[in-house]
Amino acid sequence: MAQKKKTAKKTAKKKPPSKKSAKRKVTQKKVVKKATKRQSHKKPAPIPKGTHTLTPYLSVRDADGAIAFYRKAFGAKELYRLKGQDGRIGHAELRLGDSIFMLSDEFPEMGAMGAQAMGGSPIKLQIAVKNTDAFMAKAVSAGATVTRPAHDQFYGYRAGMIMDPFGYTWGISSRIEVVSPKEMQKRWKKIELGTQ
Repeated sequence: MAQKKKTAKKTAKKKPPSKKSAKRKVTQKKVVKKATKRQSHKKPAPIPKGTHTLTPYLSVRDADGAIAFYRKAFGAKELYRLKGQDGRIGHAELRLGDSIFMLSDEFPEMGAMGAQAMGGSPIKLQIAVKNTDAFMAKAVSAGATVTRPAHDQFYGYRAGMIMDPFGYTWGISSRIEVVSPKEMQKRWKKIELGTQ
């Protein structure tokens, strides 16, 4: 019985931390503090993650409506928007697949005019999809107009073209065949000569 009491007393007594372990804890805290400080002052990447080298920026009449259309027709996801006191959207970013595109309302006072105001746009945007026909059908049901029906093209893609309600033209395509530039040129020549 006396032996048990002795063991219990020994167990109850806690050894005070050694100078070495206390010093180690202080050093660890300092390292963590320095690392946190370094992270907060870390220089951001010059090109944000997910941003490609080339990004389309559209000026549109009714940016709010355009965002709603691109979400419904293309399945785009709105990342954020900045709205001015006059109600106009000064900047918005949307993600479509692995790409980001930007848009804003028209700002005539800053020279930012949309395709409708300019009588159309000479720039066409291209979307790579898994199923051209299904994608075009979805866009049309959301309000787009077909300007070129989907067709198997000589360059190895099934491609078509639509115009959105804001005056911009979008090429929709999915690859169906791997064709070399040399073969493309041959096929193009035959089309020009009317032999294909």
